[in-house]
Amino acid sequence: MLVLIFVVLAICATILLAAGATFLQQRSIASRLAQMESALKALEPALRAESKAGRDELREILAGHNQALEGRLAAFSQAQSEAQRLIEERLTGFANSQAEQMAALRREAVEGRTAQENALKERTDAFAETQTKRLGETNAAMTALAERLEKAQGESRQALKEALEAVTAQIKAMTESNEKRHDAIREALTQSLEAVRKDNETKLEAMRATVEEKLQGTLEQRLGESFKLVSERLEQVHKGLGEMQLLATGVGDLKRVLTNVKSRGGWGEVQLGILLEDMLLTDQYAQNVRIKPDSGEMVEFAVRLPGKGEGPPVFLPIDAKFPQEDYDRLLTAQEAGGAEEVEKAAAALERAIRAEAKRISEKYVCPPHSTDFAIMYLPTEGLFAEVIRRPGLCSDIQTKHRVMMTGPTTLAALLSSLQMGFRTLAIEKRSSEVWQVLSAAKTEFRKYGEVWDKIGRQLDSAKKTVDEAGRRTRAVERKLRDVETLEAATSVDDVLGLSASAAFEADDEGLDEAEA
Repeated sequence: MLVLIFVVLAICATILLAAGATFLQQRSIASRLAQMESALKALEPALRAESKAGRDELREILAGHNQALEGRLAAFSQAQSEAQRLIEERLTGFANSQAEQMAALRREAVEGRTAQENALKERTDAFAETQTKRLGETNAAMTALAERLEKAQGESRQALKEALEAVTAQIKAMTESNEKRHDAIREALTQSLEAVRKDNETKLEAMRATVEEKLQGTLEQRLGESFKLVSERLEQVHKGLGEMQLLATGVGDLKRVLTNVKSRGGWGEVQLGILLEDMLLTDQYAQNVRIKPDSGEMVEFAVRLPGKGEGPPVFLPIDAKFPQEDYDRLLTAQEAGGAEEVEKAAAALERAIRAEAKRISEKYVCPPHSTDFAIMYLPTEGLFAEVIRRPGLCSDIQTKHRVMMTGPTTLAALLSSLQMGFRTLAIEKRSSEVWQVLSAAKTEFRKYGEVWDKIGRQLDSAKKTVDEAGRRTRAVERKLRDVETLEAATSVDDVLGLSASAAFEADDEGLDEAEA
């Protein structure tokens, strides 16, 4: 059917192409189109019949395929059932054969165990009989051994008794000899100790004379130092009286200073000088210091800070300022209670402080001759409080002009911290000196150890000498013992025997000397 449709479509396409090629023959084309339409109408029933026949044929083919598949499935199911049956039969046969083998193994195990029990019983009986026989033999041997041991013990006791008697006699003889020797040694030691005591008394007398001489010299020296100290203290008392007179003069000068406006700054300088004198040592600060080498400006006071290494010191400038007129106007405005007047007076005081800070920065801040900041000292806590009260004034001055504002209390705290720094530096210097002293002490202690080593070697030599003296003493004792034996001899044979023993002892002495 599809082939037929394609054929019809190809015919239509050919006709259309022919129609396009012969556009001038429109009438013949129209008649042909009519013929094609009639042909298509005639072919439509045939096409439908063809399509129906194709569907029926396809249905029959599918039915045949289904039947074939069902047959194959049935055959596969039957084959699977047959295989399962064969497997079950084989498993049943295997189980039966395993049961028969297990029964045979059980029978063989029972028979083997019975045979082993019988053999073990026979071996046990034979072993018991053998052990009984050996036990009897062992008892007989033990009895004989006990008799031999008892006999040997009796003989050993007798021999030990005889040896003990001989050793007792020898010990008695040695005891008597040792007593005589101890008496001689005691007498020699007594004489040696007496000589040592006399020598010690002589040395102690010499040491006593030396100590008395040194004590007399030390006493005279201490008395001289005491008199000198009393004289110095009296001189200091006289000097203090003179300082009291100077203080009275200074009080009069201070009174004159406080009587006019121009001298109030001088009063601030005096107060600053007193504070520095109280808090620092005289070599830790300086007065009227020229910071810039090419300038004639001198700062009132400057703290000496240590420079790098052994270089020159670095100065911390401190200048006292007291804008009395602006401060008095501020106090008057505060007493009057006018907010506007107070603000004007505070602004004027702020301008004066800023101007002074700028002058201090331009004149005295000159690194590396000075620190990178300076200190403005305000001599009264009230003035310092008013300056601190102005918002941002202190931080602005410190940032722009590198000048730090201080009052009496804050400057005292700052100087105290600087004093602690100076003490820390002094401690570091002293620590280096201590290290040098310790190094010297280490060297001396090493020499001291060498002296002790030398003494130890000398003591070893003395010990060797004492040991040599002991050997000589023993040799002399042997000689003396030989002489006593010769005096006790009464026959020629004894004399000859003693001579032989003396020769042997002489040989022993020679061996001792060779070993030494």
